[in-house]
Amino acid sequence: MKVLITGATDGLGRWLALRLAADGAEVVLHGRNQARLDRTAAEIRGAGGREPAGTLLADLAELAQVDRLADEVADRFDTLDVLVNNAAVGFGAPGGGRELSADGYELRFAVNYLAGYHLTRRLLPTLLKSAPARIVNVASIGQAPIDFADPMLEQGYDGFRAYRRSKLAQIMFTIDLAAELRGSGVTVNALHPASLMDTTMVRETDLRPLSTLDDGGEATLRLVVDPGLAEVSGVYFDQTMEATPNPQAADASARRRLRELSDTLVDRALTHPHSR
Repeated sequence: MKVLITGATDGLGRWLALRLAADGAEVVLHGRNQARLDRTAAEIRGAGGREPAGTLLADLAELAQVDRLADEVADRFDTLDVLVNNAAVGFGAPGGGRELSADGYELRFAVNYLAGYHLTRRLLPTLLKSAPARIVNVASIGQAPIDFADPMLEQGYDGFRAYRRSKLAQIMFTIDLAAELRGSGVTVNALHPASLMDTTMVRETDLRPLSTLDDGGEATLRLVVDPGLAEVSGVYFDQTMEATPNPQAADASARRRLRELSDTLVDRALTHPHSR
């Protein structure tokens, strides 16, 4: 089994990479720092895990780099059994201001949602060729509805709301993509792995961790490997339980507007890089 994990050098992504490699999976490690990628690969070897299938360097805050990442995956790997969209930017430091991606988009929406949206779409041919295959979107129980009049949060910015909007966007995409892929052998699900895991992302906010990486890791691993979930798609899980996301996720018109916005933003970034 070949598994691509974005954000594999820290936190949940690193936990998942180590565990999957220990269980014999071929992991493909993505990160934005080559030294940390090399260190994670060395940790896998040191723990006796299966040799990683490769490392991939890309900053997901720039959609051109997401595009190059997808090209590299398609060029280097004939098959891909699982894509785990895990990389994310947290709430930010308390009182922190609005941040932009390299393309001029609100940073949390860009990294947590839009990068995974584009990467997944670009990798669909490889996943479909590899079916049965799975897509796992690491979302959150913290969700906030998207205001399509101000999707980039230019008014009244708040890091917590920005993060929560990006996570709901992931779930909305999950529901749409599952319907699109029905009958193809490729499933897509989203989950809240655990509340405030002991990660760098949580510690930088001055919040007290409430869960361990093991808690979130086991819940995420289940979506990757559990044979009982082979036919399950389009579901949002709170850890291991099916759950109901924010009501906007059930609104087909809102999902359509998100899809149209996403395609417009991706197209603009790739056609006119850094024009904003």
